[in-house]
Amino acid sequence: MSDSLITIIAIFLAAVLMFIFPLMSVSERNDDIAQSVVQTATSEFVDTISTVGAIKPSDYEAYTQKLAATGNTYDIEIEVQKLDENVGKKQATTTSDMIGENIRYSTFTSDILNSMYNENGTSRNYTLKKGDNVIVTAKNTNKTIAQTLRSFFYKITGQGTYQVSASSSSMVVNSGAVSTAN
Repeated sequence: MSDSLITIIAIFLAAVLMFIFPLMSVSERNDDIAQSVVQTATSEFVDTISTVGAIKPSDYEAYTQKLAATGNTYDIEIEVQKLDENVGKKQATTTSDMIGENIRYSTFTSDILNSMYNENGTSRNYTLKKGDNVIVTAKNTNKTIAQTLRSFFYKITGQGTYQVSASSSSMVVNSGAVSTAN
């Protein structure tokens, strides 16, 4: 009887070692690759915005397509901190002849997308000016295979957790021109 029990345990352990751990390893590697792709795409998107001085609908759509290519779904948050400079000040750096303070006010994803995409189907650039800050964050909303396996084997469960995420920010270096996007 004990030989049968040891054999069953050995077969079970062999199955776990031969199939489950390699599957976990491959799924973790897929999440690492997705993380790298998302971080690179987010950094490139923010760099483009800060260089051009506008969020173009075509750039935003290309960014979302790059994220979708990873096989995950993402919650994309865009924050633009607009610089409301003191009118008595002639440059963006602090000087002794400054009359008041610079104030930044934030605009978030929903307002930005509503401004970019009109109800009548036309799209336009969301223009920024030199000195504005752009912050973009992307977090996966679906449960990856690695998360599912980890949850099953290690009993690690958590609501609102994400495996793949990226964040990037930059200051706009060029003021964007007002134009329609393609």
